[in-house]
Amino acid sequence: MFYKSLFYVFFFISFSFQGCLTFHRISYEINLENELKGKGTIKVYDIRSDAETDQEFGDDKNSLFDYMLKSEEFISDMRNEGKEVTSRRLYAEDDMLHAEVNFNFKDVKKVEGIEYDGSFYFLTMEPEDSINFTNGEVIISNNYKRILWDKNVETIEFEIIASDYDDGSYRKLAPFYEE
Repeated sequence: MFYKSLFYVFFFISFSFQGCLTFHRISYEINLENELKGKGTIKVYDIRSDAETDQEFGDDKNSLFDYMLKSEEFISDMRNEGKEVTSRRLYAEDDMLHAEVNFNFKDVKKVEGIEYDGSFYFLTMEPEDSINFTNGEVIISNNYKRILWDKNVETIEFEIIASDYDDGSYRKLAPFYEE
């Protein structure tokens, strides 16, 4: 599914999942400076773990708090993906843990599968992915969902709902975060 690939490809990339970090929703704001170059912000809301054991939960906490939040390796991994991280932070609010990553890029096509064909920008997703918000036009078919933005757009925005946490099997991470 699209949101899981987003989660893996950009925000929580380059490490082995022991349990699995997940989130309620993820939003993107991509500000274009020209056709391909720009700055972006990703916000991830209500990060949790579906780890079944204490060991897996500990591994998830280490991956989030040490690798993603503090390590230079994460910065290097993002640079290798075409994203120059300018800031990253975790913050707790209303007993939920959220994240924000700001980055620069030289090629928008390196940002979560966004494509540009000279006439418009587009992003293709699985049919079951849940688009919560976008400033683009959504096209739905049997095989995919696609968001289109005009080539003159200055800001590309979209938000995806990932999980509603209905079954109660997810562990909150906010209580373990120390600013």
